[in-house]
Amino acid sequence: MARLDINRSGEMEVFVRAIELGGFSAAARACGMTPSAVSKLVARLEQRLGTRLVNRSTRQLQLTPEGCVFYERSVRILADMHEAERCASTDATPRGKLRVNANVPFGHHFLLPLLPAFLTRYPDMTLDIVLTDEVVDILEARTDVAVRAGPLKNSNLLARKLGATRMIIVAAPSYLEQRGTPATPEALTTHNRLGANYARVPSGWPLVHDGSRRVVPVSGNVQASDGEALHRLAVAGLGLARLAAFQVRDDIAAGRLVPVLEDCNPGDVEEIHAVYVGQGGHVPLRVRAFLDFLVETVRVDVNIRHATRALRTFDAPFGTR
Repeated sequence: MARLDINRSGEMEVFVRAIELGGFSAAARACGMTPSAVSKLVARLEQRLGTRLVNRSTRQLQLTPEGCVFYERSVRILADMHEAERCASTDATPRGKLRVNANVPFGHHFLLPLLPAFLTRYPDMTLDIVLTDEVVDILEARTDVAVRAGPLKNSNLLARKLGATRMIIVAAPSYLEQRGTPATPEALTTHNRLGANYARVPSGWPLVHDGSRRVVPVSGNVQASDGEALHRLAVAGLGLARLAAFQVRDDIAAGRLVPVLEDCNPGDVEEIHAVYVGQGGHVPLRVRAFLDFLVETVRVDVNIRHATRALRTFDAPFGTR
């Protein structure tokens, strides 16, 4: 019979943190322990279970087959415990710190304008916001929710779709007056094509002409680290840029930007997702509240005229999918 003084849930919590954060040191920081204490705890756990759970190396932890089973069961058990406590609590309101990572265009056009309403609704929460067009490792960066544009890679992360946006080549009227308006993909070779210097961006602009599809390489005198910087450079008349519809809708309506080669636009879109860690259904209440808030309030549409942000009355309970 198991000794009653063994804190099994505490062991599971530390073990799960070590696996999800990728090491004993990260788990120690998250749990307020020392790395040696975490290592000894996992060793005691393995000794009690009579099996090795992880293979240790200097850089990472690798689960054994037995460790995979124990990890998955532990995640489910911890999720059930958290849910039981939440349901039993008379004050089950989201609270605590939430780390959010988003690409820069989505951050400026959607996320930041929505934060006042979110914090008004959940005053016990604090936010740590990072905007970057580089794809971060959620576990390594200790991020709760990341908003990503484009195709998702296969991973253990969960995702909730926020919408999709069409991509459009645009230029300022001043630039087109000076350099002319390209009528075919081939004409782009004489134009300044502003590009991005982060890895997730495709190497060129896909276009369709005379029934054939081609990709025009991006070649210009400026590369930028995020899509919003390219947006501002295009408005300033520096060159052509291929941007999301929601970024340029207001500029097109106001005449600050003009769509270029729309007849050759293949109509490809970028889907936008909120991704998060949630194996076994274990999603903290603060994370669930934020995800539900995004799904309720964000509307990203492929149409230029309707690629808008919507703020609605928040009368739907969080936790609904």
